[in-house]
Amino acid sequence: MKSKDIDTDYNQLIGLVYEGALEARPWQSALPALREAMDAQVVSLVLRPPTDNDQGVILNCIRPETGSEITSSRLADSSDWEVSAYREQFFSLDPFINLPLDKVIALEDILPDTELISSDYYQHYLKPINLFRILGVDTAEPGGMIARLRISRRESEDGFKRSERELLEFVTPHLRRAIEIYARLNRMTAERDVYAGAVDQLSVASIILDEQGKLLTTNAVGRALLDQGAGLSLRDGRLMIEGREFNKELQSALATIIKAQQNGETSVVRALRVPRPGVRSDLGLVIKPVPLSEWSEGQSSPSAAVFISDPDLKESTSRQVLGELFELTPAEANLATLLARGLSLAQVSDAQHISQHTARAQLKSIFAKMGVSRQAELVRLVLKSVASLG
Repeated sequence: MKSKDIDTDYNQLIGLVYEGALEARPWQSALPALREAMDAQVVSLVLRPPTDNDQGVILNCIRPETGSEITSSRLADSSDWEVSAYREQFFSLDPFINLPLDKVIALEDILPDTELISSDYYQHYLKPINLFRILGVDTAEPGGMIARLRISRRESEDGFKRSERELLEFVTPHLRRAIEIYARLNRMTAERDVYAGAVDQLSVASIILDEQGKLLTTNAVGRALLDQGAGLSLRDGRLMIEGREFNKELQSALATIIKAQQNGETSVVRALRVPRPGVRSDLGLVIKPVPLSEWSEGQSSPSAAVFISDPDLKESTSRQVLGELFELTPAEANLATLLARGLSLAQVSDAQHISQHTARAQLKSIFAKMGVSRQAELVRLVLKSVASLG
């Protein structure tokens, strides 16, 4: 195709459709561009249709009034009447839903103007916001997300021309692919956040390094350790350990693991001890390679994961979850948690202001409910349970 045959405006619009999947507010650039291209009053993208128990996700771009300071790039606020009223009241009356996938249809194709005008949907929703002509398309991605795109004009404006329908037909397959990208990214983000949250709850620092050994990302626990500067620090973006010999060992381990990972070779997990000044406990540090996908090329790819355990951090065991897991009373769950934290039965008695006789009676009940006979077994069961994720 020769360069002169490429429609620059159309090419830019398609680019914005794909970029919409990555924007902080999805399709905040594509919808205004599409509204202008279609010379419409409103363009709406429904990513999750409203239901009785769900307000859904609706993105609206409205043509600014003449002389208004609002620019054409603005998306309507979700609290605007056009969005909130539809979401809360009129979605159940909308006759223009569940269209055949990827087929561009006008409201007038399925509902004559006379029937539309006499409908409650028009009288109570479309008429107050001065909308009449609607062109739409529904599309879906393999995971099940259905997106509804609607282009609306005022009653005084012309209906949609064949050329405008064709434009929407050309855009639709690109919108479908962009929706698939958006859905996949959302699912991956949700899955990542679940795992990251679990690691945070376990009070384990995770630090991800690139092929140069430079920091890519870290969780909240890792950031706190680096900010404290007690034993660990960053220098020019690289992870450092206090003490020349310890740091030399860390750099050697990182270099070995990253090189093996880049060469596709098997590398062993490395474990190091990180001493800290004063009375603070040493940190435990494990370095693991980050598996490369077949297509992982280029700079700044995750290459090594560093996991750090700080014995001084209080465990995050949820007494409520522990109680539900093993049918413990609140007092028993509290005692089991404190024992798992390293306190002796006498220390627990003092801390809880109960007699040792009462503490021993509670411990006996805990043993029976958790199926253990020794305190060491109790501690192991608590620490390995999912209570720490509560």
